[in-house]
Amino acid sequence: MSVSWYAQAADGSLILTLHIQPGARKTEIAGLHGGALKIRLAAPPVDGKANAALLGFLAKTCGVSKSAVELISGDSSRAKRVRLRGADLDRVAGLAGD
Repeated sequence: MSVSWYAQAADGSLILTLHIQPGARKTEIAGLHGGALKIRLAAPPVDGKANAALLGFLAKTCGVSKSAVELISGDSSRAKRVRLRGADLDRVAGLAGD
């Protein structure tokens, strides 16, 4: 199976393609949505709260510091791209549950 929701950049960091559902009952990974990893966020999409919650959730889930997680596109969109530095590729690949 070809995986398209993450890619390794030339500098070794990982680029994740995400589909975000803010305002959910709880924060969790909801599997794949098209070519993206779907993440439900309990935070509302107000004043950057959902983005902050997303970056914190990814840091904790992937075992990296918050400073190693960077939103590179999709600031006000459900479709987002995030860069992870220092994350374990196998751990990230396992997030989709396959």
